[in-house]
Amino acid sequence: MDSKGNDVELYGLLIMGSDQYPQYILQGGSERPWSEEWEIDFSKLDIQKVVAHGTYRTVFKGTYDNQAVAVKILDWGDGPVLREFFRQRVDVWHKLHHPNVTKFVGASTKARNLQIPSKLSSMDHQSSISPTTCCVVVEYLPGGTLIEFLIRNRKRKLPFKDAIQLALDLSRGLSYLHSNKIMHHDVRTVNMLIDAHRTLKIADIGAARVKAWNPRDMNGKTGTVEYMAPEILKGKPYNITCDVYSFGICLWEIYCCAMPYPNLSFADISSGVVHQNLRPIIPECCPNSLANVMRKCWDGNPSERPAMHEVGEMLEAIDTSQGGGMVSPDQVPRSFCFRPSGSSPGP
Repeated sequence: MDSKGNDVELYGLLIMGSDQYPQYILQGGSERPWSEEWEIDFSKLDIQKVVAHGTYRTVFKGTYDNQAVAVKILDWGDGPVLREFFRQRVDVWHKLHHPNVTKFVGASTKARNLQIPSKLSSMDHQSSISPTTCCVVVEYLPGGTLIEFLIRNRKRKLPFKDAIQLALDLSRGLSYLHSNKIMHHDVRTVNMLIDAHRTLKIADIGAARVKAWNPRDMNGKTGTVEYMAPEILKGKPYNITCDVYSFGICLWEIYCCAMPYPNLSFADISSGVVHQNLRPIIPECCPNSLANVMRKCWDGNPSERPAMHEVGEMLEAIDTSQGGGMVSPDQVPRSFCFRPSGSSPGP
């Protein structure tokens, strides 16, 4: 970790990275009463160890009602705007039920009542919980993040069948969100988790935007530059197809077990994507069926990108019985070189 049928309308635009201060533009409405069905019973929560720590959040592993959970402690400060943001995030997340979306367990705006063992508090340089602190409790997934899993396999690579299955898991989770008019907004391998059965689940729904279907509703840069669609980098309005673009980059990562653009600066990546149609190089060993999915997803024209349910159908149609997995870079020189996707087309 760092790390539907629902028709919820968010009050404003959320811009939040993993450890960035959340900026939320309130467009109307007042703080709503807390729904009791979400409220954590702190007597059932047992904090055990720290698994991640950032500027505005700490993640613990623990148990809730004898279920293994991850507890995210979030302290962004006080004020009705931030409180309303937190409630709206929970309002979206608690209604999601899908095998490829991390299961929401509970939440609270009263995290000051949380009991953290003193040895863990000292490890995190926190002597106490701030009165403004909130917390979210979700299922704990022991496999860690997708990016950690890919790094562990960077030398031997993944069998083709395993790579396609992970991609299918991600496509199904995103298709579920999109079918309920939810854009994830921050699709990248660090925000995907793996369970004990190697099933991928989407995490960090906090950056999600609900009802983001009209491109005029969305502007501003959200996410990480390697995964940002050209229209976002250009500062233009964008819509739910930006998730599809980000999925295409993740698909390349899953197949290659490598990071995109490892030798380029953020400025070079941004300029290359916008002005030179830069994309990760597709290795020669990659089957055409999969390479075509990547290209369709990261098409520079948002209207040409397939819907996520269509992406899932294309992945399901790929024959994995004959192999086709990524070959080690030792055997395929220049597999990880980069060039504008319009030049020297691959398979």
